[in-house]
Amino acid sequence: MSAEQKKPPMISVQDLWKSFGDNHVLTGIDLDIEEGSTCVILGGSGSGKTVLMKHMIGLLKPDRGTVIVDGEDIVPMDDRDLERVRRKFGMVFQGAALFDSMTVYENVSFALREHSNLSEEEIRAKVREKLAIVGLRDIEERYPAELSGGMRKRVGLARAIVLDPKIVLYDEPTTGLDPITTDYVDDMIVTAKAELHVTQVVISHDIASSFKVADKVAFLFKGKIVAEGPSQELRHNPHPDLQHFLQMWFAKGE
Repeated sequence: MSAEQKKPPMISVQDLWKSFGDNHVLTGIDLDIEEGSTCVILGGSGSGKTVLMKHMIGLLKPDRGTVIVDGEDIVPMDDRDLERVRRKFGMVFQGAALFDSMTVYENVSFALREHSNLSEEEIRAKVREKLAIVGLRDIEERYPAELSGGMRKRVGLARAIVLDPKIVLYDEPTTGLDPITTDYVDDMIVTAKAELHVTQVVISHDIASSFKVADKVAFLFKGKIVAEGPSQELRHNPHPDLQHFLQMWFAKGE
């Protein structure tokens, strides 16, 4: 591929609209997420971040618009094709969402048992491989309650990548965490990109965390992406609603 030829985005959202009754949540979203990059969708509560993410994995159908994932428009797909496309995604949920009654090994291996024909020995090896990638070893027999918040997040990521997805989605990964654990999770996201070469989409309202992990930040306000770019560019973007959102963080001297 020549330098002039640019690879198509891994995810491309084009003129996306979604309303629930009189509540107009998305009002013309345009967003490209490059392959191998980390894009943070930043916005306040109720800005439509989660609704946008649900469209990316086909859990919601838009009123209008296009969602292209790895070259395929998923909007007109039936359930069978959507299931195939969703196999390209791994999901790290807000609270890690581990099964409390299962060990770490059982949590991480769950998707392999559901979606592969691997032997127990092969499953064990794959679980250990993914746990090692996220910096965890010799914890397979521990339960989630025995782990710190940061360790639970890392187990959640190991579970999300166990099927070798192309895309990893993070839903508010630092919500409710103390500053030390937040920093731990930020490092996890940065390392995952470097080690796994996956495309990452992070839904967040945490400005400091977003600016640390993102290649691109897209600011969602009143149903539109009103500003986007590298974090350093966004700091100086004059859009008044973005600046209002950032000013409290800047005032703290971050």
